[in-house]
Amino acid sequence: MTDTLSAPHALAPQTGPVPQKLKRSIGVVGGTLLTLSCVTPASTLFVVVPDLFGGVGTFAALTIAIGSLLCIGVAFCYSELGTLIPSAGGEYAIVSTLAGRLAGWLVFVLSLLVVMIVPPVIAMGTADYLAPLVHVPAPLAGAGVMLLATLAGLLDLRANAWITGIFLVLEVVAAGIVAVLGFAHSERGVGALVHGQVAGEGGTHSLVTGAMVVSGLAIALFITQGFSTAVYLSEELENPRKSVARTVLATLAISTVVILVPVVAITLGAGDLETLTGGDISGMIAAWSSSAVGTFISLCVALAIVNAGIVMVIQNSRVLFASARDKAWPEPVNHALSRLGRFGSPWVATLLVGVPGAALCFVDLDTLYGVTGVSVTGMYLLVAVAALFSRRGAHREVAAWRMPLWPAVPVLLIGVLAYVLSMQDTEYLLWTGGITTVATLYWALYLRPRKDTRWLVSVPEDDHHA
Repeated sequence: MTDTLSAPHALAPQTGPVPQKLKRSIGVVGGTLLTLSCVTPASTLFVVVPDLFGGVGTFAALTIAIGSLLCIGVAFCYSELGTLIPSAGGEYAIVSTLAGRLAGWLVFVLSLLVVMIVPPVIAMGTADYLAPLVHVPAPLAGAGVMLLATLAGLLDLRANAWITGIFLVLEVVAAGIVAVLGFAHSERGVGALVHGQVAGEGGTHSLVTGAMVVSGLAIALFITQGFSTAVYLSEELENPRKSVARTVLATLAISTVVILVPVVAITLGAGDLETLTGGDISGMIAAWSSSAVGTFISLCVALAIVNAGIVMVIQNSRVLFASARDKAWPEPVNHALSRLGRFGSPWVATLLVGVPGAALCFVDLDTLYGVTGVSVTGMYLLVAVAALFSRRGAHREVAAWRMPLWPAVPVLLIGVLAYVLSMQDTEYLLWTGGITTVATLYWALYLRPRKDTRWLVSVPEDDHHA
């Protein structure tokens, strides 16, 4: 690819003022708690998985399992690239350094699209799970969650690791209760997991095809995609060479178990196929247990959504902070976004993520789940491409965690992810393609002509990197 940053340019600070660096304040445990909270297993289980049940029926668990296997290869890429290039810019810093600045800019736009849309959409789900105690309109509940998450995001990262860790325990407990109840009320054998059926109109049943499973893989990748947060936090993790890989792989393993086991239990325990594909998990829990248990789980899910909002605001603000540090915008915007508050957090960037997120709760975002799935898949595809360039030139000598089976892993990922993209709904592909086209025009008309002063992707020097 053209316009690729040379290794010395990429791995050293830019000339002029030294770029602002975030404070290293958390280890593997804190990083894993924050990253797991971004996966937010309980809210994913209750908010996103029902859509998958509606699409692939009893094949939901198998689809998630296949997606998780793909994510192992993605996690290898993230682990190697995140330790090679530890930057709050995450994917875009990695791809810009290894595969070219235009590719990095497009990854930035895709990642920003994902992290700006998902929090308010999930936050609006809070209303459904507060219903046992109080009825709040979904937009108001979502906006409240986003504002609360914004306030928490202004604190230092160590405090947020403990806050999200407490919420995460409640999430895991709720998911565990759902799993126990589902297995205890099994209506069908484990063979149903590999004989896919989905309910249609009028009570008719039909077999799930391979094409339906492949199409559902975009949602499955979205379900476990939060493990990439470790890369965004790599600039704040102590000893990133070891911590990033451990955090990424541990998060993927734990989140897969926490999500997949309850999905299997729900598949086996649903009273009939219509109930399963209807996705009313709260209704199933009520049928399996008492109202008190249902209320407890609903409150746990509501807390899980708040937890997810906090971590996503933290992640998103770091992306904006890094883009300003790397001169992606006109100078007044760069100056504002790169300002750090008294707790070491990028407070302007945090507000610009959280407040618009609250406003988005009053906009109809139902169709954007599909756009998010396409964006995640495209982002992973570009990261896999960057992984092919991680061992050339000076990058070969940099101390970093190295994935096994390179380059076979990224090559296989590129092929599979390209196929998954080709199977997605045309409408979602057009939406995402239109956004990336606008981003490319911004690159061509503003960033590219100012290549010596704009989009200068840098990785802050770190004496503890090795």
